[in-house]
Amino acid sequence: MSQRLHWAPPHTSSFKPNLSSTLPHRLVVHPRSRSTRPLQFSNPLHKSLPCSVLRSSENFQLPSSSPSPSPSAMAKFPDLPPLPPPPPFYWGETPEEEFYKSQGVRNSKSYFETPNGKIFTQSWLPIDENQPIRAAVFMTHGYRNDSSWCFQKICIEYAKWGYAVFAADMLGHGRSDGVRAYIGDMNMVAATSLSYFLSVRRSETYCKLPAFLFGESLGGLVTMLMYLQSEPDTWTGVILSAPLIVTPEKLTPSKLHITMYGLLFGFADTWAVMPDMKGPVNGIRDPEKLKIIAVNPNRYTGKNRVGTMREVARMTDFIQNNFHKVKVPFLTLHGTADGITCPSGSQMLYEKASSEDKTLKLYEGMYHSLTQGEPDEAANRVLGDMRKWIDEKTVQYGPKNNDN
Repeated sequence: MSQRLHWAPPHTSSFKPNLSSTLPHRLVVHPRSRSTRPLQFSNPLHKSLPCSVLRSSENFQLPSSSPSPSPSAMAKFPDLPPLPPPPPFYWGETPEEEFYKSQGVRNSKSYFETPNGKIFTQSWLPIDENQPIRAAVFMTHGYRNDSSWCFQKICIEYAKWGYAVFAADMLGHGRSDGVRAYIGDMNMVAATSLSYFLSVRRSETYCKLPAFLFGESLGGLVTMLMYLQSEPDTWTGVILSAPLIVTPEKLTPSKLHITMYGLLFGFADTWAVMPDMKGPVNGIRDPEKLKIIAVNPNRYTGKNRVGTMREVARMTDFIQNNFHKVKVPFLTLHGTADGITCPSGSQMLYEKASSEDKTLKLYEGMYHSLTQGEPDEAANRVLGDMRKWIDEKTVQYGPKNNDN
């Protein structure tokens, strides 16, 4: 069963941010000055977009507390006016336990030891411990980000739907070990997070339940690697939100830079000297939500590291050459005005994957961050599509009859 769906919001050309959002920091901000006219697709593949393999990424650091962003950090967002100090949490001042309770979920945090370093992990489950868990969902955040700021909004939503959600900060991100935003070996980064996910997936509690991988942006690329590293039938399905498979050519760094630094034989691999592609400014459509995301105290705001860019280029090429190995049911979602990752990447995956059960959702005029950075009406549309798909697959494929 294959589905290709294209959604357009009403009055796209004049679609305005919903100012009734419950997010804090209701501050006035100037919208982006450049055009937001949706990209047009004339055929089902990527030929209609001037896209190339991504050679860029994101970086940051996660302290245990939430200090105010430094002037140098805020200088990374020149399109924004001065921002106030961030609240302790993306939702504001409310203590964590009280906030989670108000959302009907419970949260836990821990560290997981691996041969490659210690990674920070979290889980979100329905607050009623007697409520049956429908399935387990294992989520991976995007480049420069972590699981503790706005990304957990999607984790909370899935938990509210009755799913057990688990997330890990990738190596080099958040509270996990590693040089900030350095991904010198993406297969290793994927395998490290996968080791935690499998420890949960194979546990007595979850081994017979349906289990899904979820990845956003660069996390979508890492999720694809985790899927390919897993044994057959480990995962019931995969959900990808604006996956990093192809990026706009204008965001592709010079091959000359990569080649020159490569001649240093790894000495410059961790150097943060490559151009930044202004992920938040180019990826968030709702200006109020942009201000929340921009003050994430855990977000790396330095320049891209040489090794990260080299590895992203290598692994996007690898995934493009191995679409035929994807046999699991999957849902991939993309905004047609995504300025960070090309929608053509999702289209290519949909066209070339061997999966018989696959769904592609394209959202007219939406940017990169579909669930965190869109006006509420649009974000809720995406969440509704995600819920419909995972609910259907959970029922369709049901519990496993044998341990995995």
